[in-house]
Amino acid sequence: MSVSMLRRLLSLPFAGHPISTSVKIDNSGTFTVSAIATSTPASLDYDRIKPVRIWLYCLAAFVLLIVIVGGGTRLTESGLSITNWRPISGIIPPLSAADWQVEFEAYQQIPQFALVASWMGVEEFKTIFWWEWGHRFLARMLGFAFAIPFVIFLLQRRIPKSLVWPMAGLFVAGAFQGFLGWWMVSSGLSELTSVSQYRLAAHLSAASVLMMALVWVARTLEPPAVGTSPSRGWLVAVWALVGLLFLQIGAGALVAGLDAGFIYNTWPLIDGAIIPDGLFAIDPAWKNAFENILAVQFNHRNLAYLITIYALILWWRGRKNSGTSGVHAWMPRIALLVVLQVGVGIATLLSVVNIPVALVHQGLAFTLISMAVAYLSDMYRLSER
Repeated sequence: MSVSMLRRLLSLPFAGHPISTSVKIDNSGTFTVSAIATSTPASLDYDRIKPVRIWLYCLAAFVLLIVIVGGGTRLTESGLSITNWRPISGIIPPLSAADWQVEFEAYQQIPQFALVASWMGVEEFKTIFWWEWGHRFLARMLGFAFAIPFVIFLLQRRIPKSLVWPMAGLFVAGAFQGFLGWWMVSSGLSELTSVSQYRLAAHLSAASVLMMALVWVARTLEPPAVGTSPSRGWLVAVWALVGLLFLQIGAGALVAGLDAGFIYNTWPLIDGAIIPDGLFAIDPAWKNAFENILAVQFNHRNLAYLITIYALILWWRGRKNSGTSGVHAWMPRIALLVVLQVGVGIATLLSVVNIPVALVHQGLAFTLISMAVAYLSDMYRLSER
């Protein structure tokens, strides 16, 4: 038997496990064989869970779509057009003129119609209704897109046991988003002419957490990561970047909730100054960060500058220490996207919140924080090798 034939024989799986072999021949022609059973190749396991990984990425993309449609709903002042919450029957839109009249009469009872949209008739109402209905419809479809494949993958035993309960938690988090959405809408049905900026910030921030969680879990199902193992300090530094991006998403929600992007539409000065007067016009002082339109926009701008400087420093330090190969290739992409996001943010401001530009700005924010989370997840997989 030749050495090549012997190697081929020993490479066959034994009890489902491949065998690592070493074959040596001494001067007398005697074979010396070492064979050690190893675990199942990672490629086989990762091939089996590949559909789960793709499914999670699709769910994350679905969340991004819902966020963008939600942004359009907010910018078109459509979010209060449906004044009730029917989780099941609400999936069916008005189908007759009588149905449309019922929905329109319900809308006529809230302050937004009386104080802002009293000029509106049924036909104009239909436009804002479809925005809100579309947003809610997509949110409902997300539940189906999660639950049905989840059950199928469970039955096929494709989901690792360690991730079954975390994935079930993702479903609960998605359902909670629906509750938060209605809680937000309900704030504008009795006294306000729009939703509370606090509740809008909670709703958008929770959506970002859901998307980050989906991306994180999806990355844990990727094949083994490669690259230089990160130091603890570097992990903390990237976690800090994620924290800043999360804070900025919340700050952006406050800007949207107060319509703060429709005033002070100059850059780089704001109200004619680098540090304008009136940042602490509201008493007590802490409320200015949440209710003072000037302060809210000022904070959002300056947090963007801070994130840009910090991301560029991380890119520069990472290039010197860990390089940009393997998992660390995320960092230059993140830095580039941060710069692009600032540019789109400035364009949003100068265009007085042009809707397509503003939606790109919101979508990029979620894409950016997801990339940073993917980088973190990859580094943890690299550290655990």
